[in-house]
Amino acid sequence: MVADGDGPAPLIQAFNVNKRNSIYDTQTMVDRMGDTLNNLLDGVEVEKTYKGPHLTFPLTLNQLHKMVQSFKRKLTLHAKYTVQLLLEVRRLLKAQGNIRYASTSLSKQVTVCGDLHGNLSDLYMIFHKNGLPSVNNPYIFNGDFVDRGQFSTEVALVLFSCFLMNPNEVYLNRGNHEDHVMNIRYGFVKELQMKYREHSRKVISLFKDVFSWLPLATVVDEQILVCHGGISDTTDLKLLAKIDRHRYMSTLQPPGGCDDISTMSQEELLEWKQVLDLLWSDPRAADGCYPNTFRGGGTYFGADVTANFLQQNGLKLLIRSHECKSDGYEYTHNGQVLTVFSASNYYEMGSNLGAYVRIQGSGLECRVVQYMSAHSPALRKVSFTQRINHVEQSALQDLKDRILASKCELLKEFTNYDLNHTGKLSSSDWCFAMETVLEMELPWRMLKTKVAKCDNNGDVMYESTFEELEVKHKYSGNGPSITETLYKHRNSLETIFRLIDTDHSGHISMQEFEDALTILTRQLDIRLKEAEISDIAHSLDLNNDGCIDFNEFLEAFRIVDNLGKDQTRKVTRDNSNDDVIIHAPDIAGAGQEA
Repeated sequence: MVADGDGPAPLIQAFNVNKRNSIYDTQTMVDRMGDTLNNLLDGVEVEKTYKGPHLTFPLTLNQLHKMVQSFKRKLTLHAKYTVQLLLEVRRLLKAQGNIRYASTSLSKQVTVCGDLHGNLSDLYMIFHKNGLPSVNNPYIFNGDFVDRGQFSTEVALVLFSCFLMNPNEVYLNRGNHEDHVMNIRYGFVKELQMKYREHSRKVISLFKDVFSWLPLATVVDEQILVCHGGISDTTDLKLLAKIDRHRYMSTLQPPGGCDDISTMSQEELLEWKQVLDLLWSDPRAADGCYPNTFRGGGTYFGADVTANFLQQNGLKLLIRSHECKSDGYEYTHNGQVLTVFSASNYYEMGSNLGAYVRIQGSGLECRVVQYMSAHSPALRKVSFTQRINHVEQSALQDLKDRILASKCELLKEFTNYDLNHTGKLSSSDWCFAMETVLEMELPWRMLKTKVAKCDNNGDVMYESTFEELEVKHKYSGNGPSITETLYKHRNSLETIFRLIDTDHSGHISMQEFEDALTILTRQLDIRLKEAEISDIAHSLDLNNDGCIDFNEFLEAFRIVDNLGKDQTRKVTRDNSNDDVIIHAPDIAGAGQEA
């Protein structure tokens, strides 16, 4: 990383910019220009043929519902109402600081959402599962509302409407895509041009200005920092609080209309770097802090940088977004960094889950809720190689699922071929055993190195087929065969469960669940004593309330990759059908040191 005394040259190189003109005129939206803002509505009339909602201000919940319904019918909010709404949002944002402070003293919880990238169905999914923002249900939306997705306009307008109705309960952090340069490159500007036609220039200019007024970060209960990208070894929250954020209509260009980066002072460069680092940085496993060469802005920061930053600022956790994760979330840096990404199916349908985080309770426990929107479009084009990689990874995970569910049968078949008890099989024998047990005609010779280890002679060490994966569950009676059998037939058990759960509450009584297990074991001809069935049922009743949450059962019988997965967090399921809840360690009582 660049030392303070190194001067601006290395910093300029790290930013990957050169001497070039600013792409915008900072005077076009300035209030001191008199009636410039009001003139945005000149010539914008609502046609008689307009079928969308008519807005009045202040907005009401009924108007929000009408807006949502019109968006579901693929209608565009009229340019007049869009401009009026954005002007109202701008007025409120201007009164807010660069860093907002959220408290859970009244609501007892707050929800953090990551990148949405114009995926309206995911936003609807979040509100469906978690409720609309309110005094008792505050939200932090952590940037990247727009670009790539075809409903970026609608996502931004819904979020802004929620903010207008609940300015003290909705926190809108700026992401690296709330940026005019990024919007030109990644689709939002083009979307606005298509949807607003002759009025698009006014709408684009106003969006550009409003984005520059978005706060840069939010602090929850003075313990959790929520920002879009991350930090660096020079991140200074006090300095960030004083920056004129409105100068950065694009963080990729010199601030304030500066035409020549070489004329910027060291202080201006440092301020610019503060904003870039907050919006563009990514955590990495290696210690230290170095330029983020992949993105061309921000840094890669290690666990040591995180620990030092949190300790210096009296914080316990950094929540950030900015990176797509297959599970929708990821803990790194010894549990001190949580990445949350809310756009499901980001690359292709099924490529990743979306997630949001509920911070709740006096201990500020983080509960991660995962989901996948069934109607999400492919949000951006990817290369053929990337598509193949995503398909291969998904298929490989499904294969591991099948392998783990048949572990006992496979081991028995392997040992039948391993007459000398060497723990190894020839490629031919291993392939034949896999095909026989799994009844899957696959190119096993090509797949063997992806699911097992081989020695120098090419023989397969067959126990390695399972050594990095296991099915986790609290119940351990009667050996692993019962666990694997229940996992293999979990779909049948789910069907029985849903037949019993007539009120769709997601819960059934202990006796009802035991009856479901009895039906399943009888159907599969599995010999289990009544006491064993009762033990399995009671092992699922984690809170001892006499009821079984079946979603929790499904998650409990899951394949776990022991390499790279944090086993310190307890994983359960929420009551709703698709919510996976990850209970993170209680950070309120944790020490400040790493």
